[in-house]
Amino acid sequence: MVHPLRSTGTISGANVVDRAERLPQIIRMKGDNIATRLVDFGASVVRLVAALPQDRPGKHIADQLLRSATSGGSNYEEARSAQSRRDFVHKVSLAAKEMRESVYWLGLVQRANLAPQYEIPPLLREAGELVAILMSSAKTAGSDESR
Repeated sequence: MVHPLRSTGTISGANVVDRAERLPQIIRMKGDNIATRLVDFGASVVRLVAALPQDRPGKHIADQLLRSATSGGSNYEEARSAQSRRDFVHKVSLAAKEMRESVYWLGLVQRANLAPQYEIPPLLREAGELVAILMSSAKTAGSDESR
């Protein structure tokens, strides 16, 4: 099944979004699914932001949304190469925080009618799911540390 936010586009001739799905099951790393979902989410927001109005409010919201939606994935990638469990928990928590901020900005885009209303609910749903996954991961890793 194709993920609802999956991009079919390419960047520099390589399909970055589907990269993890092409790897043999044996060499796929733990967390690849979450990483792929975060990239998909970021790419979807990039496309949404490109269509926002170019007036002052549109540009401000676009900048904030673009920053938070794309930094969630980059913080998660940093967490995947953390040097300690504590570092992992901190970086995954940052990723979750950025995704929560994305929920706010998406809600504002929706409330201010800055984009077609049908585009926002799938992004809000995905962002909410990613926040829950990231928070659960941080909580689990944090509780493992205290044992």
